[in-house]
Amino acid sequence: MLKEFKQFALRGNVVDLAIAVIIDAAFGKVIESMVGDIFMPVIGAVTHGLDFSNYFIRLSPHIDANTLADAKKQGAVLAWGNFVTIVINFVIVAWIMFMIVKGMNSLIRTAVAEPPKPAPPSREVELLTEIRDLMKQETAVDRQTPRVTPG
Repeated sequence: MLKEFKQFALRGNVVDLAIAVIIDAAFGKVIESMVGDIFMPVIGAVTHGLDFSNYFIRLSPHIDANTLADAKKQGAVLAWGNFVTIVINFVIVAWIMFMIVKGMNSLIRTAVAEPPKPAPPSREVELLTEIRDLMKQETAVDRQTPRVTPG
């Protein structure tokens, strides 16, 4: 049982998956910062500070708060603005990931599509190849010519 687990744990796919999860956690923080610290402020500046995160619908008549955090403390709310903000973040992250994958695929295609061209053969090699080919032709002609034996 321990041997089978060791084979499973050390198999390439499991190690690759573990590395992918670790990289995903770090990369997720980078993307989250890019969206929250770079893109969303620009979108906020373009829309004159429009922030959907505090838009909500009161589901109880007792709620009189103006911010989502305070309204949640007072009762049930439908936080549609927060949902819209998360959807916008998702679209931005998905677009960034699409562009990164597209760029990586382009790099991979370029690396695979252009193998290095072999150097042309030297003049000596060309001459030796010609001599070899001529000798093969002479041998073939000699085999086709019938030989007459005296007799």
